Order: sequence, then structure tokens, then C-alpha cells
Amino acid sequence: MRAARLIKMVLLLQSRPSMTAADLARELEVSERTVTRDAQALSEAGVPVYADRGRAGGYRLIGGYRTRLTGLARGEAEALFLSGVPGALREMGLDDAASAARLKVSAALLPSLRDASRTAAQRFHLDAPAWFKEPRTPELLPAIAEAVWDDRVIRVAYRRGDRREAPVRRDLEPYGLVLKAGVWYLAAAVRGGDGPDLRVYRIDRFTSAEPGDERFTRDEEFDLPAFWEERAAQFARAILRAEVVVRLTAEGVRRLPDVTDPVAAREALEAAGAPDAEGWVTVTLPVESQDVAYAQLMAVGPEAEVVAPAALRERFARAARRMCQWYG
Repeated sequence: MRAARLIKMVLLLQSRPSMTAADLARELEVSERTVTRDAQALSEAGVPVYADRGRAGGYRLIGGYRTRLTGLARGEAEALFLSGVPGALREMGLDDAASAARLKVSAALLPSLRDASRTAAQRFHLDAPAWFKEPRTPELLPAIAEAVWDDRVIRVAYRRGDRREAPVRRDLEPYGLVLKAGVWYLAAAVRGGDGPDLRVYRIDRFTSAEPGDERFTRDEEFDLPAFWEERAAQFARAILRAEVVVRLTAEGVRRLPDVTDPVAAREALEAAGAPDAEGWVTVTLPVESQDVAYAQLMAVGPEAEVVAPAALRERFARAARRMCQWYG
């Protein structure tokens, strides 16, 4: 384990002019004290790791040192062929480039590892779109993806939620693309703002996207996965604008996080009081709307009783009476 970490540390320093102890600790998932010990071990082994002191200091390799420890183990080679998502690459117009890269990597591998692409493909496959939805590739995706790669400003027109409104036009600095449940999103900053005001746009709502000649300076601290995780959580909570009061059996408590927003369900259950004399738990649950709550709670069946609002309770009562007609 330590040998692999030392190799990774050398490769990290080889790929960058300098890295702080905190940066290395984060990349290697160890403490800064461990980074210091590893740097000392590398130095004693003849790897010219130099430590710059001071607030702006860090670790670097001196003398143009380059390691030759670039051979891949079988697990590393197989993981490499899993790193691409074929469907997503094809939609972005990168299928040919990815195919050529895979061929070159295969040709460079040791003969004993050249079946890595086949063994990986036999065992793992990523199917990104959700069930019962026909995936559609936005026509403008390849042009937008190219602008993302080149850090090139794009002029776009996009529709808001209401299709009757005229498209809104913006100059955007495209930072990154995200594929979520078969839908493509763009993280981009509006051009001309004070600092990167990053927003999220659905690609299929763009009516035009024209990359220009101007490039923007990317914020090197931008972390796309962290940004998306934060915005996705904000979005999930922002749409929960209504509340319903529900009584649940023990089975209903178990099912609730499976049919509604899981975070909201868990928080509602944690805030609920103790079960009543019949063993039912009463929760106040944030929901998107009464229509959405109706569809979600119907999946819980007789393990849930809607207490409020009255209109939603009456809707469930009507549904129950109709079901009694069919089942007696």
C-alpha cells in the first residue's frame, strides 16, 4: 500500500510544478505528517524531492526528474478502460477520439494485459438514462462540449420553463457538462459578471449555441463534482414548497424514503414524535405539490393515512371509495 502511494506521489509531483503538503494529503488521502514522512522516504531512495519552506512553499521535483514507473498493473489497466462512458462520449462527438485512445493504450500495454478492455467490458456497463424514458441527444451538445474543452465563450439562446416566452440570450463561460439520469446539463458562468456566477442550464433547452473566438480564464479551483452535488441538493430542497401531515405504520415508515425525497423523509421521521398507542407515527413531510404527494403516497398504500391538508385527504378518500367499488 505504501509503495503504491509513494509512486502516486512522484507522479503527482511530476505532473505539476509544485504541490503543498495539504494538496498532496488531499490527493493521497493521508495526513500532512504522512506526506512529510513519504517525501523523506523518497529523498532517501534517490528521488530528488525538494521542500520549499514558507506560506507559499510546497514540494517539487528538481533537476527535471522523470520517473519511469509508468507500467500498469492489471487492475489499473482494467480501471482505465472503465473510465470512459461510451454513450456519453458518442453524444459529445468524442467517440472517434476515445476509440483511438483505447487502441493506443491497448497497443502500449504488455501482451499479458491487452485483454483488459474486453475483460472490463464483460463485467461492467453503465446505462445512464432512467427507465421508461427514451434518451434523446441534444443537437447542440457536441458544439457545447467543444467549447467546454477549449474554454471558449459561447453565445446561447435558451428557453425558460414557459415555452411561450421568447428565448433568453446570454454569453456564457462553459465550465463543465453533467449527465444526470439521461439529461445533459451545463455548468456555466454568465459573461461580464463580477466573478464566476455559476449557474446550471439544461442543454435540451438551448435553441442556439455559437462558440466564439474569445476564450475565458477558468477558475482553477472549480470542482465540478462538488459544485454539482451542492446544486443538486439545493434543487431537490427548493422544489419542496408544500407540506403534508401523514400517519404511518411501521411498514409505512420503512417505505417513505423509497417513494419521496429521501433526505426530506429522513428529516421528517427524525423530527416525529414517538408512535401513538396504535403504533402509528405522525410526520410533517415537505413535498413538491399536492399532486406529487398524491402520486408518491399512493405507493405506500394502506400503510399511510393523510391527515392534512383536507383537500388531499379527501382526494385519498375518493380514491379509497372507488377502489372499494372494484374490490368490495
